[in-house]
Amino acid sequence: MTRTTDQQTDSVRILVPTGMLGAGFAESTVERGIALGADVIAIDGGSTDSGPAYLGASKPKTSAPQVARDLRIVLKAAAGAGIPVIVGSCGTSGTDSGVDWVAGLADQVMAEEGLDLRVARIYSEQSAADLKEHLDAGRTHPLPPMGELSVETLESCTHIVGMMGHEPIVEALQGGAQVVLAGRATDTAVAAAYPLMMGMPAGPTWHVAKIVECGGQCTTNPRAGGVIATIDAGGFTIEPLDPEAACTPSSVAAHMLYETVNPFSMREPDGTIDVHEATYTALDDRRVRVEGSQFHVADQHTIKLEGARLTGYETMSFAAIRDPRVLADIDGWADLLRVVLSQRVEQTLGLGPDDYAFDVRLYGHNAVLDTLEPEAGPPREVGVMLLVSAADQATATAVAKVANPLMLHLPTADMDYLPSFAFATSPAEIERGAAYEFVLNHVVDAATPTSMFRIETKDDHA
Repeated sequence: MTRTTDQQTDSVRILVPTGMLGAGFAESTVERGIALGADVIAIDGGSTDSGPAYLGASKPKTSAPQVARDLRIVLKAAAGAGIPVIVGSCGTSGTDSGVDWVAGLADQVMAEEGLDLRVARIYSEQSAADLKEHLDAGRTHPLPPMGELSVETLESCTHIVGMMGHEPIVEALQGGAQVVLAGRATDTAVAAAYPLMMGMPAGPTWHVAKIVECGGQCTTNPRAGGVIATIDAGGFTIEPLDPEAACTPSSVAAHMLYETVNPFSMREPDGTIDVHEATYTALDDRRVRVEGSQFHVADQHTIKLEGARLTGYETMSFAAIRDPRVLADIDGWADLLRVVLSQRVEQTLGLGPDDYAFDVRLYGHNAVLDTLEPEAGPPREVGVMLLVSAADQATATAVAKVANPLMLHLPTADMDYLPSFAFATSPAEIERGAAYEFVLNHVVDAATPTSMFRIETKDDHA
């Protein structure tokens, strides 16, 4: 049976097998975590790291077999140990359909394994109509660098989610859930919920939740798998689940640099993590003890909004250049490509610059850092990526087709022969489909920590 708040405990152990459900991990690491006395298994199921398309289209970045494989391991382990499983940001972006997708996979796994676990689904998707009421009441606020929110922006979003803190997860656990599948949640809330419910101090709990969010990334071998952390009244202790990996003061402290504006503090819906006074001490060659972490409760609980909208449709082409004369002035060649392509699109398709857009990126030559990292000489080879966007797929592909002979044979102004380049695929034009952009980076002053979320609990196989 899962422990409840009626039971007194001096410490709580969190098992985090991986940084993302579906990323994969060794089953032995979970077995080791259970043997070390894990009280809860917590896993993040997604993020915004991979861009707006997953939220905009409400589709996961992981495949069903990936997620089902990881779920099978943790659900079997949790059922055997009598401990809960918490998954946050289900389906990558945490939309309602993402929660249902993971829940369906969990149902399938439990049926195949003969498991009977009570599952709670927490939905975090928000309607534009509800958010308009918050907007009209002055309860929405922009986060840098965004400006004030408009109704038009809300209505343009295909999907909007609110990022929950730990409270809805705690409510689901207190309602008897053995498996909690949450929509969009802060990475930290997924790991912090159970220990906070069990009365662990907020400072160490939120700090360790930040450290373990990516599993083994806080160890000397981030590929090795997950970690287990023990929280008590004075702080927390953390160690890797792979016997060959280690946690060091540097590897643990360094994770506060990850995805934060300030490595000493980080805002959560309920307040701010403060690690200015935290100390990191090596207990041995594998374990680290952290003390002195604090958490400052905010005057107003806020829920961050994430929203994405359709920007058009994209078609991509990719060609490789090895010709030394072209590579000697590859920037000049790219500028020529832009000019000639624009001219030919107008000549053949009758389209002006307002009808489409395109980007030329030179991989192997300043595609990532551009002029921040100047080259000492001409590159040996360059991959040319053309990305065309338009209001419809047909137009984007038509523009890319006009570019096809240019990306295959365009000579520079001083060349007296026709060069040949190489396309990576045939056909060269790859239709990427709908493209999206993030348009919300705002918070809502919530009436309560759970008021913007919906919890559904059922007994599977009932």
